[in-house]
Amino acid sequence: MPYALREALAAFRRTPLLTGLSVVAIAFALFVIGLFGLTAFNIRRAIERVEEKVEIVAYLTDATTAGQLDLAQQELRKLPEVERVTYVTRTEALATAMAEMEEFKDVFSDLEQNPLPASLEVRMKPGNRGPEQVERVAKRIQAYPFVEDVRYGRDWLNQIFTLRRIAAGVAMVIGGAFAVVAAIVIATAVRITVFARREEIGIMRLVGATDGFVQRPFLLEGIISGLLGGLLAAGLTYGTFRLLSDTMFRVEWVPLEWVVAVVIVGTAFGLLSSLVAVRRHLSQV
Repeated sequence: MPYALREALAAFRRTPLLTGLSVVAIAFALFVIGLFGLTAFNIRRAIERVEEKVEIVAYLTDATTAGQLDLAQQELRKLPEVERVTYVTRTEALATAMAEMEEFKDVFSDLEQNPLPASLEVRMKPGNRGPEQVERVAKRIQAYPFVEDVRYGRDWLNQIFTLRRIAAGVAMVIGGAFAVVAAIVIATAVRITVFARREEIGIMRLVGATDGFVQRPFLLEGIISGLLGGLLAAGLTYGTFRLLSDTMFRVEWVPLEWVVAVVIVGTAFGLLSSLVAVRRHLSQV
């Protein structure tokens, strides 16, 4: 086993409390980021589920001919933003209204004439449900002379995308703040480890050890501590996710890439923090 790796592992045996505290500090710092990531991911998913319901409804005049309807559907289906076009007859519209508004079922049943118009329901493709794309397609539909009115919830659609932009901005600011706090905690923990072994480092320098030779065990120790801290943080975050899902409310687990990123970030933090702490100490010896 190489000397640097042997010494790095030996540090865990010589100072189990201190190295354990370093791992726990890294784990809790990343655990906070993990909780924030879990929250941000579920907020994003909630907004995406609302966006999936974005739909344009074009109400047709009674004078619309079958030829006009077929031509319009063909043209709309060719638009790159459109996923699906569905024609809803007046009878289907009435049946849907009676099913969705049961309290008015008797009122609908007593009607001598169906007051609801036929319509075209246009569903947008994912990634094309922004206010600009929806409004562009709505204007295209409105241009047909047999279209009486077009509805797509312009106000709430704008509010959804405003909320999404706010959520993204808040996520960047708070996530960045947590990352800075985590880096400070990790660097402090590693500096404590280096300080506790200052005499060992001094002796190594006196016998002619190079800076690289002295640094390598500490860097490996930082990598191992960061890796263990990242894995522990991922486990704590998953445990919180299971606890929330089983006892309070349903939440979605974050993508595997996010979990891998937490472990990689923990490892990188451990390495960089060790590097900074060791170099600073060596410069003072």
